[in-house]
Amino acid sequence: MASIDKKSVRNQVNNLKSDFAKLCEEGKVTEELATVVNGLIMILEMLVAIFMERKTRKTSKNSSIPSSQTDKDNSSKDENKCSNGKGKTEKDQKALNTRTIEIVRKIKVTTCSYCGEPLKDVPCSCVERRTIIDIVFEKVIKHVDAEIKECPSCNKQVKGQHPDDMPGPIQYGKGIQSYVINLLICQMISLNRVQKELKTIIGTMISETTLLGYLMRLYIALESWEIQEREKILQMSCINVDETSCRVKKSNYWIHVYSSGEITLKFLHSKRGKKAIEDIDIIPKYSGVMVHDCWSAYLSYSNCSHGLCGSHLLRELAFTIEVHQYRWAKNMKNLLKEINQKVSKSEDKCLTDKEYANLQKRYRNILTRGEKELPAIPSKEKGKKGKLAKSDAHNLFERLKKHEAAVLLFAKNPYVSFTNNRAERDIRMGKVKQKISGCFRSEKFAKAYCRISSYLITMANKGYNPLIAIQMALNGNMPK
Repeated sequence: MASIDKKSVRNQVNNLKSDFAKLCEEGKVTEELATVVNGLIMILEMLVAIFMERKTRKTSKNSSIPSSQTDKDNSSKDENKCSNGKGKTEKDQKALNTRTIEIVRKIKVTTCSYCGEPLKDVPCSCVERRTIIDIVFEKVIKHVDAEIKECPSCNKQVKGQHPDDMPGPIQYGKGIQSYVINLLICQMISLNRVQKELKTIIGTMISETTLLGYLMRLYIALESWEIQEREKILQMSCINVDETSCRVKKSNYWIHVYSSGEITLKFLHSKRGKKAIEDIDIIPKYSGVMVHDCWSAYLSYSNCSHGLCGSHLLRELAFTIEVHQYRWAKNMKNLLKEINQKVSKSEDKCLTDKEYANLQKRYRNILTRGEKELPAIPSKEKGKKGKLAKSDAHNLFERLKKHEAAVLLFAKNPYVSFTNNRAERDIRMGKVKQKISGCFRSEKFAKAYCRISSYLITMANKGYNPLIAIQMALNGNMPK
């Protein structure tokens, strides 16, 4: 398909518009004709704007399509200190089911390799050590034999009582359970591959039902933890929220994420919009600042303040510049980047009152000039239903104008981040899991994944290795 030079098309339209304006000034065009042609030029400008946008490919750099890599956000105070998505440096802890066997072997020197002098009785001055570190998978089998006796008085058989954690003839210990959960949730390995992995190590093929049972056991154990963290996140001054689709039983479900500080909470719901938000019941009770991507369902809540993701805005402005070469879009992009850098480098993570007033003035000045650059929108015909078609540039301009306070809130509130990257990073692994090991077979296992991954991300933000965090949860030793 032949490519279109966007700049030349726009130049042609602008030349046509200026030539017609000259003819009108010279009195060579009647008023009736001028009205008709001006109307046609206005429609032409709108069509060109929409056509150019549809012919330009949207990527992660110029649209709200999530990018695989974004810069670290340093625009807020340490309440969101885990926003780089990697958590703290892990604590120096070993898993509970590990042990170290250390063997030291000495190589004795009996004779001098240079002159042949015997050195058997000469004391050693020092040693030069070389080390080999290796792993040996050790299968530990513990048998518990309960005695069975026959009572001589009543001739009844009496059995010894087995421990509560041994309800059946064969069961697998918490070491295997935590290892399985780590493979399924953290490493995102499919059930079939986990079975093969375990068979290689312990020589036994464990059924899928048993493996999934381990997930459900941890899911139930974390119920009280989730309630506790839900109450904590409601007290935070700022939270990051987002949502993404998830395939469950060949149907489209949604994972909703709420992140702040060290806490990350994910919830599964069959709906994306207000019904899901009401059922999860965090946003309706929240009174702080919510940072998001300007989705209307979030903006419908007035009980909290709103902050818009600057990363989304920068990408959309980049698309507008690429398609239309609008000066207002370029100026707005430069302004947001400049202020973000200034806030990130400042100790207070916000502007002074005077600096913020100056920012508002520059922001509004750019939009005032931008209004003259954008083509006019035709008025709606009487009796016609539906919304008028607008270009992406128009929609972005109106959003920036309407939500000025939310766009610039990061510069005023030190606990509000410039981007929503924290929530996007926390939710991204759910999409990666589907690519690696497929969709979820049932809703309950998808819910289990959301709760367990929420716990593991939160524990990673506290500095705990996932395997150790799982073992702590199975033993009921979770930190408060």
